[in-house]
Amino acid sequence: MGEPVLSRALIGHDGLVKKIGLVLVGSIFIALVAQLSVGWPVPMSLQGLAVLLIGFTYGSRLAAATLVTYLAYGAIGFPVFSNGGSLPSLTGPTAGFLYGFVAMAWLAGLAADKGLTRNVAAMIAVGIAVSLLLYIPGLAWPAAFLGKTWAQLWSGWMSPFLIGDTIKAVLAAMIVWGGWKAVKDRAS
Repeated sequence: MGEPVLSRALIGHDGLVKKIGLVLVGSIFIALVAQLSVGWPVPMSLQGLAVLLIGFTYGSRLAAATLVTYLAYGAIGFPVFSNGGSLPSLTGPTAGFLYGFVAMAWLAGLAADKGLTRNVAAMIAVGIAVSLLLYIPGLAWPAAFLGKTWAQLWSGWMSPFLIGDTIKAVLAAMIVWGGWKAVKDRAS
């Protein structure tokens, strides 16, 4: 149980085939979860939850590779982004969030690499922090390419999603922490 990353503790990462399998399964998982939306009055996809789960479970390198693969699916035309989006989403108004998911996964994975996913409070803090950092590329894109003002970005692109992103960070932490508890119980 000395392994810092949950996926390595469960199945190991030895071998290229295992790593490719994890990337493919993870990227398909994100694509499926991206089609689920919750909330009112502003529905939000569950991509952020999936990205945190992949990061916390896979570690930094494998998580980043998974997100790059996910973006590649969309770039070649597969409808993997929220609401069945594909290539046009990579240049559309929310493209900054899509690109930011790579950094989000890598940072959550870095926390896993450092062993922070064994502590639910630390994981919640990391999840909230990286979710907030996602707003940097997410808001920079519409500001730069669509000429959106800070007031427009705050009211339509950020404030409606802060509570949901916090809930997703807590859920991701609880799920991964539960995974660690299962690994510990299995080893006992």
